[in-house]
Amino acid sequence: MDFKYYIDQKKFRIKPAERYIRVNGWCFEKNGEPFTYESVVNGKVVESRIKKIVRPDVQNKFGGKYSPAADTGFHIKTYVDCGVTPESYRLYIRRGSYRKCIVSMDRKEIIALKDESTISYNIDWIHVEPLKIILSGWAVSTSGTDKVHVSIRDDMDKALKVKMQRTKRKDVEDAGLIEAHNVECGFIVEFICDPGKCYTLVIEDGVKRKKIRLDPVKLKKYERAQRSKQFAVRFVKALNKKNIEKGMKYLRKNGLYGLKDHILSCVNAQGKPYQQWFEENKATEADLKKQRETIFAWQPKVSIIVPTYKTPEIFLREMIDSVRNQSYQNWELCIADGSGGDETVERILEEYAVKDSRIKYCLLKENLGISGNTNAALDLVSGDYVGLFDHDDVLTPDALFEVASALQEYRYDILYTDEDKMTGDGSEYNDPNFKPDFSMDLFRSHNYITHFFVVKTEIIKKIGGFRSEFDGSQDYDLMFRCIEESEKIRHIPKILYHWRIHMNSVAGDPASKMYAYEAGKHAIEEHLKRVGIEASVEHVGLWGMYHVKYATPGDPKISIIIPNKDHIEDLDLCIKSIHKRSIYKNYEFIIIENNSSEKKTFEYYKYLEEQYSNVKVVYWKEGFNYSAINNFGVQYATGEYLLFLNNDTEMITESALSEMLGICMRKDVGAVGAKLLYADDTVQHAGIVIGFGNYAGHVHVGLKRDDYGYMVRARINCNYSAVTAACLMTKKALFEEVGGFDEQFAVACNDVDLCLKLRKADKLIVYNAFSEWHHYESKSRGYEDTPEKLKRFEREVEKFQKKWPEILEKGDPFYNPNFAINQAPYTLP
Repeated sequence: MDFKYYIDQKKFRIKPAERYIRVNGWCFEKNGEPFTYESVVNGKVVESRIKKIVRPDVQNKFGGKYSPAADTGFHIKTYVDCGVTPESYRLYIRRGSYRKCIVSMDRKEIIALKDESTISYNIDWIHVEPLKIILSGWAVSTSGTDKVHVSIRDDMDKALKVKMQRTKRKDVEDAGLIEAHNVECGFIVEFICDPGKCYTLVIEDGVKRKKIRLDPVKLKKYERAQRSKQFAVRFVKALNKKNIEKGMKYLRKNGLYGLKDHILSCVNAQGKPYQQWFEENKATEADLKKQRETIFAWQPKVSIIVPTYKTPEIFLREMIDSVRNQSYQNWELCIADGSGGDETVERILEEYAVKDSRIKYCLLKENLGISGNTNAALDLVSGDYVGLFDHDDVLTPDALFEVASALQEYRYDILYTDEDKMTGDGSEYNDPNFKPDFSMDLFRSHNYITHFFVVKTEIIKKIGGFRSEFDGSQDYDLMFRCIEESEKIRHIPKILYHWRIHMNSVAGDPASKMYAYEAGKHAIEEHLKRVGIEASVEHVGLWGMYHVKYATPGDPKISIIIPNKDHIEDLDLCIKSIHKRSIYKNYEFIIIENNSSEKKTFEYYKYLEEQYSNVKVVYWKEGFNYSAINNFGVQYATGEYLLFLNNDTEMITESALSEMLGICMRKDVGAVGAKLLYADDTVQHAGIVIGFGNYAGHVHVGLKRDDYGYMVRARINCNYSAVTAACLMTKKALFEEVGGFDEQFAVACNDVDLCLKLRKADKLIVYNAFSEWHHYESKSRGYEDTPEKLKRFEREVEKFQKKWPEILEKGDPFYNPNFAINQAPYTLP
């Protein structure tokens, strides 16, 4: 017998009415043989309560070599007499006469594990914002109390007003840490904080009281440090002989790109493991049965086109079967084979066509290339919509049902879905691409849509199908031309397509596909010409990623609006960095003096206006109101474009202004934000998602400057619902058209509100990853940290919630709804 096991935790729990030894861990026999657990106290076998626990982490770790069952975990309670401490404890695993000890403790070791607390708890995560802390965790009591009381107290032990959300924690129950009746033990606490003060999280049950110290400054530093270290730590931990050997096997099996994606998805994994999430969220047999019985008012025919070329039999059959197994039945599969007499492929195609009249195929006399072959398949189409499908990939059985279901609400021009990748043998799913709703700037940065792409037949026929000069990125080129002819595009946020990774697939080894990336660059260039945008396209240095550099015809003036209160060293650094580094020169500074108290500040203003002809200082006489101050400054701006900029910023890239301006000059753009870095070159801002904390939150915070972020979005231009006004550019005319900053938001929410007003005006908000600045955070005025201002901050968040209920309820269109909104960004619940 050969076992693998690990002990996660040992406790000697002492309660008024009972005592027990608790052991948590996991164990399996390498050959899958069954076994039992046996507890021995003071040399005698005793009964124990044994609960099996599902451990997907164990399956993920050992599934490649062994076949551990899902419930390899265990939670064992062995009760002992009250008032007595055992002399010894042993835990054995048994099969027949074979017995192996996996836990052995004497009296001294048992006493060391003594736990008399009535409260068990865990803090899962803490997120710190300038004026707010959000934390999540769980807590239970063994004192008989149904729910423990959770509160936040200040340094005078006074309870603060908090927003408290109770949550069910089935995950904690499944892990064997709580009983079923305690499943509603979770909590999410949100409270307004003064960054200069400390707080205490108090958990109590009437018997015991647990206190956890919360220092906002230390927590913020810790949060940033942890995020920047996480990747390196996980990567280093993964570097061992065994994993390197496994990696080489994975490389041989799935190619270089497959290995890269596998490493990144594993090392970056947070939240629930994807394989587990997918198994829990895919359509069940009951779902599929219900779908098969559904009769839609309109039943569009979906024509799926597939070019085949010497496709391996197993892949070809799996591809065709995945279409035949669809729960929605009004489809046709149109296959064009360019194998040039491959008897196996021809035999299989004929076999399926005989069995199912919805399957059409043609045998080409010669290989016409990927575009020519696909166009031949397109010629067979008779449906309302066309779906693009690769010859070795697989659709989930509900894919076409979800497409048809979406078409009941509107006859969309284009639909696309989420996808993942699967190993060559189809045994594992990984690297999910949870996409946003249509994002033009993200699409111009790379083909994030890829699969599953469905378009109206009339549109794909109108544009003339695929073009051979773009082979390698023929789908990318076709999608651009389809998008240009479309008005309504629908994203279906479900994993409905499995992209197979193997050595011969594009997903397998991109280094050998450089011609494809050149074709992709050409596709973007041609698209920009067709829509009349003057720009150049560069490779980013990452496979299939691009940087569109927009021209700035006429070089219009930018008015840089900077509110300031004392801290002249910061303002001086900001202004000098722009004067010294910026290659774009047509700008002016509008410095808005905001209640400074230091004499040297006013002397510096005088120096500025004497030294620089493009600097103007204007004086705000009222109390602090960020929105009103900036609106006041705009009155003095003579530029066509406005750059709202904090005075605690410093330009890094010399093209920072021209990068933002080029995008901002587009008719479809409302505002442009930049990539802001802390002094240690970790990310402070790379886009804002609506919904975090029932308001909004920054994503990618704490990443290193060159880290990818989720799906490389920290490194490329893309769309968000909002960007921070610490560095935000917009058109002056458009700013005035939407009413400027809403002055009811004096402290908070003003920039997000402005962006949402621009979105309401049907304009895009763009994050520009190539406009880089340091942001040293709110030195210009300090934090709004008086009790009155903290309360005002909270009131303004409430006003925001009342003003924008729809996006808070429906979710941010540029953030996939499969991600959790109450934990770290881009993680699965």
